[in-house]
Amino acid sequence: MVLVIEDDRDIADLVALHLREEGCTVELMHDGQEGLAAAQRQPYDLIILDLMLPGLDGLSVCRELRRGPRYFPILMLTSKSAEIDRVLGLELGADDYLTKPFSIRELVARVNALFRRVEAIGRSADAAPPPVIVIGDMRIETDKREVTLRGDSVELTAREFDLLLYFARHPGRVFTRAQLLDQVWGYGHEGYEHTVNSHINRLRAKIERDPANPQYVLTVWGVGYKFRGADRASQG
Repeated sequence: MVLVIEDDRDIADLVALHLREEGCTVELMHDGQEGLAAAQRQPYDLIILDLMLPGLDGLSVCRELRRGPRYFPILMLTSKSAEIDRVLGLELGADDYLTKPFSIRELVARVNALFRRVEAIGRSADAAPPPVIVIGDMRIETDKREVTLRGDSVELTAREFDLLLYFARHPGRVFTRAQLLDQVWGYGHEGYEHTVNSHINRLRAKIERDPANPQYVLTVWGVGYKFRGADRASQG
């Protein structure tokens, strides 16, 4: 099921029409506050979210959704061409964006790409990672999406958790920023390597004793980042 939060009713109806032709069930909301309430009640497969909304703007809706326990892909729509708006959306956890005016063909292609990515993540999760990963003083419970450090809970955003989990599943491997964008953020984020930097900085601030001298997320100068080698433990 897809939730479209868009105050322009003509655009909303057009998007809904074409997504229904693709076999999607679509619900429409035209106000940010109402859209947020709907998303908090119902686990949607995808949310298409306009940036400029009455009641509550799209960036605020995105921020609130990413604070919640559920994860669903968010495709943000914006009529603004300024880079700062796109960057803010990606920083807050949007998975992709489209700038108005956009072609319906491109919208459908991006929606399908997000669905494929979610399916791939699900297959990867089914294939096996241990439900609990232990690295030094850190414990990651993958099913609950919870992290504790020296016994204390660590509050991470959905994207910060995804980034940490990807690192933890590949200890010692060096990743470029572009590779992290592709694997953690997915389709449509080329050219936003600085998004990785800001998330790394926030993640370090939450998990490192001394973020200036990190012990977990390490910088490999001239290349990117790697996670410290770790013992991984599975517990039922």
